[in-house]
Amino acid sequence: MFSTIKLIAALPLLSCALLISSAGLNAQTPAAPTQNSSTLTVRVTGIRNTNGKIRLTLMRDSNTVEKRETEIDAGTLSAQTVFENLPQGVYSVFIFHDENMNGKMDFNEMGIPVEGYGASNNPEKRMGPPDPDEAKFTINQPKVAIEIKLIYWE
Repeated sequence: MFSTIKLIAALPLLSCALLISSAGLNAQTPAAPTQNSSTLTVRVTGIRNTNGKIRLTLMRDSNTVEKRETEIDAGTLSAQTVFENLPQGVYSVFIFHDENMNGKMDFNEMGIPVEGYGASNNPEKRMGPPDPDEAKFTINQPKVAIEIKLIYWE
């Protein structure tokens, strides 16, 4: 009789424990956030010669993510580089053909570029640098490829 009384007294506690544990089985636990990363391939075309290198600046939200230089393929007069493990988001790429390898964009006495330049989305040639908003594009797939055609004034 004593053990029956203990069991009856313990039933409400046992019932609550079973309800709580069964509720936990049916509840969905939120998935851990995943870091979506992407690969961006940038192909540069319209290069007029094989002198120097192509210098690229990858930007996200007006902040420089990475600067790099890449070789020019003499056979195709093009260049290519791949940025890996990029978080998905809005980016822009700015490039110039550093023909004399001095590490900067060169201009003539009138302020006109003497080396080729370009930006993602290929904004049209005009006085002054491309508008950063025109160069923005979204990376939202695992692999994204863009092509930038160089602009030369001379």
